[in-house]
Amino acid sequence: MSESRTGTTEVPGVDVPRLSAWLQRTLPDAGPIETVRLIAGGRSNLTYGITLDGGRRIVLRRPPLGHVLPTAHDMAREYRVLSALSGGTGVPVPNPLAFCADEEVIGARFYLMDHVDGRVLRTAEDAADVTPEQARELSERLAEVLAAIHTVDVEAAGLGDFGRPAGYMARQLKRWGQQWDRSREAIVATGATRDLPEYDRLVTRLGERLPDDGRSGLVHGDYRLDNALAVLEPRPGIAAVVDWEMSTLGDPLSDLGLTLTYWAQADDADRLPVGATVTAAPGFLTRRQFAERYADMTGFDLSQIDFYVAFACFKLAVILEGIHARFLQGATVGEGFDKIGDAVPLLLERAHRILDTRTPW
Repeated sequence: MSESRTGTTEVPGVDVPRLSAWLQRTLPDAGPIETVRLIAGGRSNLTYGITLDGGRRIVLRRPPLGHVLPTAHDMAREYRVLSALSGGTGVPVPNPLAFCADEEVIGARFYLMDHVDGRVLRTAEDAADVTPEQARELSERLAEVLAAIHTVDVEAAGLGDFGRPAGYMARQLKRWGQQWDRSREAIVATGATRDLPEYDRLVTRLGERLPDDGRSGLVHGDYRLDNALAVLEPRPGIAAVVDWEMSTLGDPLSDLGLTLTYWAQADDADRLPVGATVTAAPGFLTRRQFAERYADMTGFDLSQIDFYVAFACFKLAVILEGIHARFLQGATVGEGFDKIGDAVPLLLERAHRILDTRTPW
């Protein structure tokens, strides 16, 4: 973990003196910066913990370094949705503080938000003290928060123009296909190549199964346990949902499909090097149980959930191929990026298997 004190620039992605000067102009009551540290674990946007004079803690979010896909890592969108949801919607999010569109400050757009006490549960080691009873309740709360996100009154929250729900899944298929092409070009530019023939066949199969436009709502875009801050006392719960960079208005079941794709179970034969593998521990709901809890809370029909999980495998494969491209360029910050590319063929194979069997279970 990198750490810097005011007056140095040791933290990748943050010019501490420039940030300090901007902060004094924008939030003069915040006080001077004492330390800045990169918070480990991020594979997309970079997250930094900042301690101010007097001990107050805030958080900075900025896009990743290196190869950045167009339309991805939109700090303004993320800041807007946090501002809307923090206004009493019932969805737990950190309190946003300020947004900076001036890329001259730290080299990219960024925003600041209040620190939220909570735990990121990703591995079995992270949750060694979590009992099976707490694990089950935490799973249920995570499903309930996803249901709350999908049933937010977007007009009342000021998010009525946050996206275009009509044709959402068709646009998603096209958009992520374009992102794939750009990432593949970036990989080729590094001199690396690999054959992934199952990708094109998957795109064709998904296009043939696109659902009709129906329900719509706020979509998080990357909802999983390790994109939430969990608490265990006095009762297990979700203190805040973070990482809203891909949020929009669209088909809520696309969110559920991605959550289920990330969700690990003890009997999985093809574990992914992303997401919270802790959900395979005793007490956590199975994927089916999580989906059933969500359905109970929303009343949504899940008869086509196999398509949404297969689509999520496709989307995650594209995301990971983009991260793999940044790794090959030497533009990633943190650990574990050398294994990310290995997950792409696994996801493509899993998607075909789900479409073949017509079930994600």
